[in-house]
Amino acid sequence: MLQQNISNRQDCKIKPSVNKAVLKLLANVALYISLPIIVVLIWKAADIFGLIKPYTLPPPEKVLKTALEFLQDGTLIEHIKASVLRVAEGFLIALVLALVVGVGIGLFKKLEIFTDALLQILKPIPPIAWIPLSILWFGIGEGSKVFIIVVGAFFPILINTIDGIKNIDSRFLELSRVYEVKRLRVITKVILPGAMPFIMTGIRVGLGNAWMCVVAAEMIAATRGIGYMLMDGRNLAKPDMVILGMLIIGIIGKLMDDLLKVISKSAIRWNQ
Repeated sequence: MLQQNISNRQDCKIKPSVNKAVLKLLANVALYISLPIIVVLIWKAADIFGLIKPYTLPPPEKVLKTALEFLQDGTLIEHIKASVLRVAEGFLIALVLALVVGVGIGLFKKLEIFTDALLQILKPIPPIAWIPLSILWFGIGEGSKVFIIVVGAFFPILINTIDGIKNIDSRFLELSRVYEVKRLRVITKVILPGAMPFIMTGIRVGLGNAWMCVVAAEMIAATRGIGYMLMDGRNLAKPDMVILGMLIIGIIGKLMDDLLKVISKSAIRWNQ
């Protein structure tokens, strides 16, 4: 009987705490989505009161209708798939190149001196500036778009990898030398884990750049993709298609960043 009373009291204590957690979660969700809802309401109000013209900024329901039409005929999925596949291909190439070069520069001072001038010259050049040359070199096919994505994603990952390696506690490297640990094992067990917070930051920035670059490349030379959809909407004078494309760019970009946040937390859990 006494045990039952104690158990009931514990249940009573747990329930209020659970309810508070749920209420807090709901309040945070409401706060999180409140600003987008406010923007849509202002947008609709401006349409109702005639403050905007439908041919310059269509009402929200028109954009939603266009989205549903594109989903039904498969056009939207086709464009999204084309852009995501391009980003995945170019980003993976940039990631491998940036990690290899970054580890080399971070570990070998002479290599850093040898490559510094060229990298510092190339780094400030916007990826979009490479579009004319990429078309001359690779044509208007997939190669030119992937090249622009690689350029956009490469430098953020490279710079953060180098900075991460330089910020590793030198005592770890000294210990590995004392115990004559093989260099490959040092890289996999000390260098990369130690630089991981910086590397993940570079990966997040690089992926964001890659997504922006693919849209820019598709706006100039493509027959599929979100960027092509934007240009098609402009050529057809359909602002609803343009706005839909912009929203898709933002939503997919956010989903990518959220995914990387989750991966980053698990990859550098020890650093939290």
